[in-house]
Amino acid sequence: MSDQAFDLAFDALGDPMRRRIVERLRPGPLPVGELAAQLPIGRPAVSKHLKVLQGAGLVEHRSVGTRNLYALAPPGFTPLQQWLAGMWDDALTAFSREIP
Repeated sequence: MSDQAFDLAFDALGDPMRRRIVERLRPGPLPVGELAAQLPIGRPAVSKHLKVLQGAGLVEHRSVGTRNLYALAPPGFTPLQQWLAGMWDDALTAFSREIP
């Protein structure tokens, strides 16, 4: 993932509603209507958030018949996970140096 894509992913998750959408998609794919029914925003707003998440590589879309399903795109989360793990490891190492 390029630095720009990495920044897009973190920026996308910076919005609380997008994080809620990601949480709702954890169990599996959902159509926009079902997502909207679980959130305090309407379908057009959910669609806009999904476009941002998709543009950041965190969500993928597929059509099944007349339904548009959205699902998490696990490869998009890998660099974020690696970055967080690295930050955590660095923090623990720094902490262990300060504790005698």
